[in-house]
Amino acid sequence: MPVHVYWGDDTTALEHAVTALVQKVLDPAWGSFNLQRLDGQQGDGATLALTTVRMAPFGGGGRLVHVANSPFCERCPPELLAALTTTLPHIPPNCHLLLTSVNKPDGRLKSTKLLQKAATVKPFPRPAVWDSRGQRQMVQRATKAAGVTMEPAAEAALAEAVGSDSGRLAGELEKLDLYSDGKRITTAAVAALVGTTSQTSLQVGEALLHNHVPTALHLLDELLRTNEPALRIQASLVSQVRGWLWVALMTAAGEKDAQTIAKAAGLGNPKRVYVLQRQVQGCRPQRLQQLLTALLELEWALKQGTPPRQAFREHLLPLAQGRQGR
Repeated sequence: MPVHVYWGDDTTALEHAVTALVQKVLDPAWGSFNLQRLDGQQGDGATLALTTVRMAPFGGGGRLVHVANSPFCERCPPELLAALTTTLPHIPPNCHLLLTSVNKPDGRLKSTKLLQKAATVKPFPRPAVWDSRGQRQMVQRATKAAGVTMEPAAEAALAEAVGSDSGRLAGELEKLDLYSDGKRITTAAVAALVGTTSQTSLQVGEALLHNHVPTALHLLDELLRTNEPALRIQASLVSQVRGWLWVALMTAAGEKDAQTIAKAAGLGNPKRVYVLQRQVQGCRPQRLQQLLTALLELEWALKQGTPPRQAFREHLLPLAQGRQGR
């Protein structure tokens, strides 16, 4: 059945997959007639999509109805579920229904269970800042989609440099491909053209964890000097500290099961729990709560227009004064 469910917060990869599907389904000469894009959160967009996808396409090629912000796997009321149940068996083979959403489908919903049986489901999650394996896999998927080849060591270097930023990855790959003139991308090319800001961001978090605030500020200055966006740095740090805090809280409460801790902390790989436990060993949760609060206040300051260098100092320097938590 020509039904597709794409979900995930890796918006760059998801958009590339949507573009590839559009190119596969549509005849360019009839694209303006046969491509409908609707917002599932606006008015009757979701209901209209179910009606439109049953209509035969104009001219050559097929029809594609794309529902962004799809409600079908998140908040699907009974009337929408009934319409979906009626529609799915009657979609013509040359008509495609594409449902996209940032959030993972809720497996408890009847609509999700129905779509899991009838649709092609593709996840596009952004790997966590600590997930080096996931970042490497993201690079491999992107190189395959772009039709370029890389040395294994170059893949690892690029993953380390861009981290979880798929948007930056796409730009760096394009630049590397041009530089390599279509040939296999080497480690030397990555070293010459791509900075290593992701690894430095992780180093900032580790410095803050150990209350080495001057070191953290020095690393932050280096990041800002290379034009790394301050809000991107802040978001990376929040993700890092939030993981540490969950692990520290649950460990302090006596929880020993890695699966349980990983689920509560939102970690896809339970093995990561042991790494985080070693990192936060001896660090009281109160210290991490203090650090997370400072980072969230930092986000507010940056969004209010405070210069990044000033904002980092105003919100992180006080952390060094008390030396609490270790």
